[in-house]
Amino acid sequence: MNKTSSGLDENVAGALAYALGWITGIAFLVTEPANKFVRFHALQSLIVFGALSLAWFIAMSIPLLGWLIAFVVIPPLSAVLWLLLMFKAYQGARFKVPFAGDVAAQRES
Repeated sequence: MNKTSSGLDENVAGALAYALGWITGIAFLVTEPANKFVRFHALQSLIVFGALSLAWFIAMSIPLLGWLIAFVVIPPLSAVLWLLLMFKAYQGARFKVPFAGDVAAQRES
């Protein structure tokens, strides 16, 4: 694995891009603009967890059914994606989430 400009291994920086969801996605986009591996994972983190955050806020504005989705569906889905994406990035893989991974791959270069 190559080192990033911050001195981290690429796989560690890629995994950390998911650590706090879209927040660390933005942070790694700003701090690691030249590293394509880290940039891919940072963009994917921003897209996936940004969309899940937006979905949660929208669901919260819908009484009953929306609240059920906001508390029963979105948090477990977020947790599973968070763990999977961090694990795959740490392994050095470019695991793509449908749609978000394709967008991230197009924009990384």
